[in-house]
Amino acid sequence: MRKNSRWALPTHSFSTRQSALASSMGLRRVQYSSEGNTSHRGNTEQDLMSGFQDLKRLVKDTEDVQSLPLPTILGPFFAIIRSPLSTGPITSAALTALHSFFVCSLISSSSIALRNTLAELSSAISRCKFETSDSSGDEVVLLKIMAVIQDAICGPVGPTLGDIEARLSEILRRSAEATMHSLVWTVCSRLHVLDPATEEGQLSDNGYDADEQEGRMSLPTTMLPTESVSSSVEHDSDTKSEQAVEDQQGPVTPPSRQIRHQYGLASIIELLRVIIHVLDPNDQLHTDSIRLTALRILNVIFEASGSRICEFPSLCALVVDQGCKFLFQLARSDNSAVLQTTLRTTSTMFETMRRKLKLQQELFLAFTIDRLAPPPSAKSHAGLPNNKSSSASPRPATPIPPGLDGDSDKAPPTPRILVAPARGDTRELILETLSQISRHPSFMVDLFVNYDCDMNCENMFERLIEFATKGIYPSQAIGGQQVQQQNAQDLCLDIILSFVNHMASRAEGHSDQWPADLISIDDLQLTKSRKKLVLTGMARFNTKPKTGLSFLEENRLIYLDPNEPRPLSLAKFLKNSARVDKRLLGDFLSKPDNIDVLKAFMGLFDFKDKSVADAMRELLETFRLPGESQQINRITETFAEVYISTQPAEVKSQDAVYVLAYSIIMLNTDLHSPQIRKRMSIDDYKRNLKGVNDGTDFSPEYLQAIYDSIRKREIIMPEEHTGQAGFEYAWKELLTRARQTGDLIMCNSSQFDIDMFKTVWKPVVSAIAYAFITFEDDYIIERAITGFRQCATLARHFDLPDVFDYVVVQLSQATGLISEMSTSQIPNYPVLDIDGQSVTVSSLSVKFGTNLKGQLAAVVLFNIVNGNGNALREGWTQIFEMFQTLFVHSLLPTRMLQMEDFLGGVSIIPLRRSQPARPAPRSDGLLSALSSYLMTPYGSSTETLVPEATDADMEKTLSTIDCITSCRLDELYSQIMQLDLNALVAAVRALEALAHERTVARLKQESDDVPSGYNTPQEGPYALPYDPASVFLLETMVSIACQTPQYIEDLWPIIFEHLSALLSTPVQYSILLIERAVVGLLRVCNIITSIPSLRDQLFVSFDLLAGLPVPVSSAVAEQVVGGLSMLARNCKDLANSPTEWNLVFALIRSTIPHPEASRQSFELVAALAGDGPEQRVSPDNFPGLIAALDEFATAAGVAVESQQQGRRNQTLNASNSPVVDRGRKAIDMLADLKKFWARFADASVPADQTWQQFCLPLVLCLGRQCINVSREVRHAALVHLQRILLGPHLPLDIQDHAQTEELFSRVLFPLVDDLLKPHVLMRDPMSLPETRLRVSALLCKTFMHLEAREGQSTDIRDLWIQVLDLLDRLMHVDRRDPLREAIPESLKNVVLVMSATGLLVPPSQPDKREDRQKQLWTATEERIGKFLPGFLAEVLPSPAPSPVRASKELPPPLSVPSTPIPS
Repeated sequence: MRKNSRWALPTHSFSTRQSALASSMGLRRVQYSSEGNTSHRGNTEQDLMSGFQDLKRLVKDTEDVQSLPLPTILGPFFAIIRSPLSTGPITSAALTALHSFFVCSLISSSSIALRNTLAELSSAISRCKFETSDSSGDEVVLLKIMAVIQDAICGPVGPTLGDIEARLSEILRRSAEATMHSLVWTVCSRLHVLDPATEEGQLSDNGYDADEQEGRMSLPTTMLPTESVSSSVEHDSDTKSEQAVEDQQGPVTPPSRQIRHQYGLASIIELLRVIIHVLDPNDQLHTDSIRLTALRILNVIFEASGSRICEFPSLCALVVDQGCKFLFQLARSDNSAVLQTTLRTTSTMFETMRRKLKLQQELFLAFTIDRLAPPPSAKSHAGLPNNKSSSASPRPATPIPPGLDGDSDKAPPTPRILVAPARGDTRELILETLSQISRHPSFMVDLFVNYDCDMNCENMFERLIEFATKGIYPSQAIGGQQVQQQNAQDLCLDIILSFVNHMASRAEGHSDQWPADLISIDDLQLTKSRKKLVLTGMARFNTKPKTGLSFLEENRLIYLDPNEPRPLSLAKFLKNSARVDKRLLGDFLSKPDNIDVLKAFMGLFDFKDKSVADAMRELLETFRLPGESQQINRITETFAEVYISTQPAEVKSQDAVYVLAYSIIMLNTDLHSPQIRKRMSIDDYKRNLKGVNDGTDFSPEYLQAIYDSIRKREIIMPEEHTGQAGFEYAWKELLTRARQTGDLIMCNSSQFDIDMFKTVWKPVVSAIAYAFITFEDDYIIERAITGFRQCATLARHFDLPDVFDYVVVQLSQATGLISEMSTSQIPNYPVLDIDGQSVTVSSLSVKFGTNLKGQLAAVVLFNIVNGNGNALREGWTQIFEMFQTLFVHSLLPTRMLQMEDFLGGVSIIPLRRSQPARPAPRSDGLLSALSSYLMTPYGSSTETLVPEATDADMEKTLSTIDCITSCRLDELYSQIMQLDLNALVAAVRALEALAHERTVARLKQESDDVPSGYNTPQEGPYALPYDPASVFLLETMVSIACQTPQYIEDLWPIIFEHLSALLSTPVQYSILLIERAVVGLLRVCNIITSIPSLRDQLFVSFDLLAGLPVPVSSAVAEQVVGGLSMLARNCKDLANSPTEWNLVFALIRSTIPHPEASRQSFELVAALAGDGPEQRVSPDNFPGLIAALDEFATAAGVAVESQQQGRRNQTLNASNSPVVDRGRKAIDMLADLKKFWARFADASVPADQTWQQFCLPLVLCLGRQCINVSREVRHAALVHLQRILLGPHLPLDIQDHAQTEELFSRVLFPLVDDLLKPHVLMRDPMSLPETRLRVSALLCKTFMHLEAREGQSTDIRDLWIQVLDLLDRLMHVDRRDPLREAIPESLKNVVLVMSATGLLVPPSQPDKREDRQKQLWTATEERIGKFLPGFLAEVLPSPAPSPVRASKELPPPLSVPSTPIPS
């Protein structure tokens, strides 16, 4: 078939859009109209061959072929036979296949739909048509037709036949081969009934030894059976073939006298021997046509024998040696027919005898991969095996570890045959064979166990996977037609997908138990790990021996036994290592420093009973003889010492062995060097060795044997094996190793899957992804999707998050939903109402709706991730990137678009800003601005223009929506909340990274690009425009954290890092983003309140929020106080120290300027200050409460003052202004706090602390509010201040005069001083004079109450003078002021009380006053006299000569002045 180029298309590509794959995945199919000059005429040949491709796929997925209906299997063959377009060879191949189906009983009486099939067969044969080519070929077709008719009529299905229209009556001459196949099948089928032990025993009794037959192709004549095998080929019409077979058999021997009733193993051995001998490619007697016949017969032998052939060592010996050797050489044939048949036979051989062909399979695979791989570059990549050195070689090359370069001047360590890379049909044939061989479920496991875990074999599993994955990508170096390259890619993909499928099947439990009689799994894994070290060590040794030995010793690969001499340990390692460079080994051993190693190395050889020539040959095949004479001398001396110890015949001394060794080296060079024309004769050789055997001569026979051995068989150094000689040496080495290595281990075990998968997962997933993205065939796409799912399943099964991440990355790239970071401005897309649902027709929805490959990738991706989120780590970045893209284009489910706050509940994240953006700086002048204005349509802008959506766009958008629905994003979003800790942390980290990129990183980048003149004080710092995607990412991150409170300790650092970055520069982001950051921070803070380890972070957050700039703080005040109220409700112990409470109240105070937020914050403060069952007032928060209430009272004054400056008619008061009302209530609440002073005292709070921290701040606050612009607030503050100062609640220590002085100096004196200031009076000129009057009275009353008491022993002169100074100022502030009348009256009361208490005593005769009284009177008289002359004498006249009781003359002390004062 390969000769017919029209039929060289085993696969046919189908358009993805024409298949039902999309429908099977739940996707909407978009109909396309044909465009261009498209031809609708199908390719008939391709249509015929597509049937075979479908059949191939069907059979591959079917365990029992006989379970399929016969018409399904035979349909493509019938179509070929009927088609008039098929040629003679094509029709012949189809008929041959039908014949094979009859032979192997695929067509039997029990087959499904047999009658219909036979009727169809009769019709196809009777209407057979084909193009004529040559007469011989046409006759072959006729022959095959007759053979099929014979099978149908004479076989088991004959009675089922109806009337057959047979138009042929001639049996043609080329029936011999078909007859031969039948005979061979019958003969070899006997193996299934023969007893191996009995048959092999009979052969052994007759003198046959299977091991001795290697290389020999004859059998003792006494063993031949009565029936001559020559009859099996006497019908061959080819005269050359017939004569050749007869020549190989020689004269026919007479039959044995022993009568055998039935032929047995000997006949089969002779048959196999003859067939294998014909295959010898170096035998010029046989032509390719003869070899083709032999190859087909050999294939029949393998098919008929099956695995039973392995039970017979005599048959195995023929196949293992000569059979494999000739087949592998024929695999290099340029004859496509020979190559095809050879590959088919080889495939059958491995299918039946694999366990006996361990090293042969390694050689074939290495040779095959070398032929298929692209030509190597001039220098191999570091760390990869050198493909060139391993070509057709049974022993692998030495890999070069990273950091070491191979020496191009060095010859490779093993001889090989260089073969040009396969191209075209040849490449496809070899690939098909490789794919066929690798179909066995345990194939890859067997490769890994037998080769990768073997110290002396190549890493064949890794090499095959590497080749197959690279083969999926197109290669220009291979060339060939595009169709051929596509077929090669398909076959490589088939190898990879089969490997993944079989591993996934084992993961599901369809695996075999590792047999106990085999090498243990631990030993194999240990060998695998040591092998990697050995490869690295030997690579270093081959570069620099000293470095390599140090590495080997460090990793305990040499010198393991302390009782073993170090030279012997190293010698054993070097002799048994197949990785050592034999040229370098000879140089290393012959150095003077390594003489002990050389002796130990030589002692490892067994030269007993071997001639000196054979001993030298064995020695020099292990390393290359160095070039220096001194080095050669050391080697020969050591060899002589070891060889003489075996007591060889005729050699009398060590010196004689030394001379003989040298003579053998010289003789080998003389007889085989092409530069020497005159060869050494035997006489010359004898003459040279005369008298060297300890003074005597060697016998002529002894020297003749040495001479003949060297002359017939050159001693070839290992590094010099090339061409056919190289292959022969390599094959000999392979057979030697094969005897030691044993059978191939075959077990479909899952014990090694994790090691295999870890080694190759990345190139495997990448290759599957490439095939999925680039291939167009539906079947391949579907298999690639299955491969993705299976890789994900394996990643979860083996707990390999990296693999799962890589699968997600590859699929996400195929979706087309990951793009460069989009701009923050979202265009106005049209929104349509379809079936009551709003649908946004965006650019992405239209584009994605036409990308069926992307839709498939999206569905597969999210179906994989759904339920497997715990296996994902870095892949979350791609998941959320796709979420982000879908969000921007309004394609996400509604649930994922919501954001929560403390005010309106749940709302949708807006896609566009609600406020105009800051205009960009312009430097192009007036002309550009005018031009821009003229070019803008009237009444329109780019932000408001909405494009129209066509019907096609709508249909594509609906296709996109269907795909997104099939992805089940809402389910995945719900599953995120159920993730384990590691996966959840990875998801939140991915969100934070994406959000950081769109906010902090973008701000830094764009602010660096802004012109230097833009960041001016007038413009402010550069600010990012509103970006809905950043809000979406932030909301998603916070929502995940809030719904997984059990992991908040691990999530908090990630979230807070992003939120603090935003809130540290809030003016540079959109206010909505900052608002969402504030809400998010408070929502998370609500969770961490219950986590002791994160309690300090709560107040770090409060400090961050309290430090927001005033514009930002005002904008987010409602959200702040809402969150704070929630925290206060949910956490009763919100703060436990003064520092913590200070942060809480600082946050509250930041919200007071906001009208609406202040209402909520006041309610919060009122709740904190309340005296209910859950009262929260404590010494820690008392100062904070005072400060907060003071802020509310101050805010009332600010509001009233602002109203006055606005010249509004209506005056603000508690009835018409909530701010004033809150201020008025704040004063009452402040005054009400005085009841806690006694409670604190009862709680053992020191008195001085009560005064300083609780009492004085409250009184100070009331004193400040006594000048509040709001009249109601001011009057209330004054009333409460008076009640506190004159009432019983003031916790003042009478004995501590400093507290009294502090009260006057910090509260009353500043209050009076402020009232005397003109600008204070101007705030409320109508009512502030009244306040002055009341404050002056309060000053006097307080002095009388606190200082003018009986028993006062403290010097009050300074305080009293300050009171008088203030009264003086008050009296003279305004002559029209009522104070001029009220102050003297108040002063009079004070003076009388002071006099009554004995503090102020006028002079008398005799003067009995104390010094303190004298000083106070003098100072008082002097100070009052300045503003009220004669006042003191009038109130307190000098006493009369007769003493009068003061108590009877003075009125009782007054707590309230006699002059009434308005309240």
